[in-house]
Amino acid sequence: MSVVKIGLVQMSCTASKDENLTKAVIKVREAAAKGAQIVCLQELFTSLYFCDVEDYDNFKLAEAIPGVTTDLLGALAKELNVVIIASLFEKRTQGIYHNTTAVLDADGSYLGKYRKMHIPDDPAFYEKFYFTPGDLGYKIFKTKFATFGVLICWDQWYPEAARITTLMGAEILFYPTAIGWATSQDEATNTEQYNAWQTIQRSHAVANGVHVVSVNRVGFEQNGAMKFWGGSFVSNPFGTLLYKASHEEEEVTVVDIDTAKTDSYRTHWPFLRDRRIDSYQPITKRFIDEGN
Repeated sequence: MSVVKIGLVQMSCTASKDENLTKAVIKVREAAAKGAQIVCLQELFTSLYFCDVEDYDNFKLAEAIPGVTTDLLGALAKELNVVIIASLFEKRTQGIYHNTTAVLDADGSYLGKYRKMHIPDDPAFYEKFYFTPGDLGYKIFKTKFATFGVLICWDQWYPEAARITTLMGAEILFYPTAIGWATSQDEATNTEQYNAWQTIQRSHAVANGVHVVSVNRVGFEQNGAMKFWGGSFVSNPFGTLLYKASHEEEEVTVVDIDTAKTDSYRTHWPFLRDRRIDSYQPITKRFIDEGN
């Protein structure tokens, strides 16, 4: 089938892992009731965004993948006949942790995981303290309803990640995300940041001829210092917005996308055909200068 019903769950979180997981399950059920076939949850949806501080106690939030949460979500996926994309804090072993997304197929089976490759380190986003960079490479998941790739938040700023995942056969790129505005910022800065965030992801859709689905959280966290800006959206393969969420409200939305349109866009705008792969070796360098 080429038409796929995509469910986006944009929600706020609390300090209670159980509360967040229960809410996510309710919202996955809501998406399924609206006809969703693939449901994407936001980045690290079982907790507050804890990377605002470097606190060793936060490592207690991590879990094995596969494990208890993926078992629960797998049973839910099977019951509802939906694919679930679930972003979790993974404890790989003692002292090694990852920012990881698991994929559960519509029959409840665990298809595998993607570990976030690009790890930021900015004020209030101290992810390098917690997460080891991904070592599984880029991944695609062949599910009942579509073949897609998953990239996570900071990955969304890197065209290389989108390109490689597309070249592996992804029909859709999903970006579970946790990004927000400092409440001390002015509105012009907020608007510029959101527009850049949306634009770079829509550009991945255009350059690769695939749909892009980005799912962000909402709500005030960090004692009110951070407002997660929501704004989840779906872009078609030429950058047209098929849906955009609000910046404040929790939303469960189902959007129809037609993966067959990729062929039409790629035929009329043959960016992949005209790639000069013989000239791209310099991209593997950190920087290019005369002394390099």
